[in-house]
This record gives sequence, C-alpha cells and structure tokens, in this order.
Amino acid sequence: MKSTADDNLEAKVADVVKCCASCGIAEVDDIKLKNCDDCDLVRYCSNGCQEDHRLQHEAMCRERAAELRDELLFRQPENSHLGDCPICFLPLPLDTNKYVKYFCCSKLVCKGCSFANIMRQFDERSALECPFCRQLYAKSEGEDHRQKKKRCEANDPFALREEGRTHFVDGDYERAFEYWAKAAELGDMDAHCGLSLMYRDGHGVEKDKGKETYHFEEAAIGGHPDARHMLGCNEGENVRLDRAVKHWIIAAKLGDDESIERLKEGFKFGYVRKEDFATALRGHQAAVDATKSPQRELAEKRAS
Repeated sequence: MKSTADDNLEAKVADVVKCCASCGIAEVDDIKLKNCDDCDLVRYCSNGCQEDHRLQHEAMCRERAAELRDELLFRQPENSHLGDCPICFLPLPLDTNKYVKYFCCSKLVCKGCSFANIMRQFDERSALECPFCRQLYAKSEGEDHRQKKKRCEANDPFALREEGRTHFVDGDYERAFEYWAKAAELGDMDAHCGLSLMYRDGHGVEKDKGKETYHFEEAAIGGHPDARHMLGCNEGENVRLDRAVKHWIIAAKLGDDESIERLKEGFKFGYVRKEDFATALRGHQAAVDATKSPQRELAEKRAS
C-alpha cells in the first residue's frame, strides 16, 4: 500500500513531466491533460482516469484544496467591496450615511460629489439630475419603481440586491432569497452577505452552517468588511484565534471599526501580538484617511 509521501512524490513527478496521474500517459500532440477539479497537484487524460485515481488522490486533494482556499481567503483586498466614487475616484466610506445610491444607473456616489452636484443645479436653476448618468430624478414613486424594475430585468446585480433587501425587510424571505441568490451569482458581495444571514438565522431557508460560511467567505474575498468581521467572530467562537485575528486584521485595514475593537481586546488579553495590532491600526487609519476630502467634509458640515 502506498504512503502519503509516495503519493506526494507521484504528484510532483506528474507535474514535472506533464503526464496523467492515473495511467501515466504524457501530454503530447492530440493528448491533452486537464487539471484536477479541486487542486493543482495532478492532471488527467480522461474522466475515467480521474475516477480511477479518486480514492488514491482524495486525501491529498482535500488538503491542497483547503490550502488554496485559505490562500485566496486570507489575501488582503485592495479596497472594500464598495470600490471608489465614480466621480471623484476616491474610495467610498463604509458608513452608509456618507454615500448616496442612485437607482437610475446603479451607482454609489459619495456625499461630497452628490452635494456638489445639487449645489450646481441650484445655482443654474436646473432640474435635479443624477450626478453620474444625468438622468432626471424620478418625479413619482411609480416612476422610481419602474426604473428599479427595468434594472432588475437587465440583471443588474445592484438592483437585484436592493430589491431583495426590500423583500427581506417586508418579511418576504422567499422572494428575498430569489433576488439575493441571483445577485450573488452575478458577483454582488452584499447579496452574499445577505444569504449568509439567511442561512445563519433560518429565514426562508433551512439553517446551514456550511452555506453560511461559504457566502461569508465569498463576500470577504470580495472585500466586504462586515462579512470578514463575522468570519473572525465565528473563528473566535470555535477557539481558532489565529484565524480570527487574521480576519480582523484584514477587515481593520479596510477601515472596519468593529474589527479594531476586537483586536484591541485581543491585545489586552494577549492573543494579538503588539506588532500585528500596530500594523492593523496603521492600516485602519490609512483606509479611513483615504476616504476623506475637503468636498466630502464640506458636505458633511452642511448636512449637520
């Protein structure tokens, strides 16, 4: 019976000579090999060879797949899932009160740019219009609804997610799940986060810890600080503090305040290193500072 060490050696050899891990045939001319579906260790010439090699490869595949998932999961995103304001190109703040949703074009615009646009229109005595696409504001609730419906029919993930949120708030969890599932499939991180909460709390679906974690992870990989923070909390509850700290550091560097508080607590109790806490604090401050501008500060001052 072959040992794990022998299996590892076979995988390395297969990768070097580019041959099927099951039958050993080399990749030449019309023979094309495909990678294992879940890992990057072995390749096969056919589905039959992959099936024949499954039992032998299964343990090593599962271990490598977990490693690859962690490499992706613990990579620091360049910015949050919100991205940049499409007008001033500065990162959008995480505070939902500091940006405006425009359903006509499915854009998030910072309060600074939105305020500057309104002031310009008042000065010009012109009709209020979207600062990005220049479409006039909806004149009635019915027109606003038609705009949103049109965006949903176009499979706009932003519109689908917001429609799902409306149904969720109204308690129609079945429709909320339908819209969020579609938005998540199209890459919307807030929708992934919403699905996680549904699987966690059993709203409209059976509680499922695996699916809850999967959707939180997808959202976190996409730069969602709240999802990342929740993953850290879940890891903390399972006493996997090293993984929890990694999640909170990543979230803190995206500007998440709650994760900073968790790290502060961890530093106090000794499971967060001084250098890691200092790095997180610097990253957090840099993320917050990147969202500031004189125009945004003026809009905030005028609103208060």
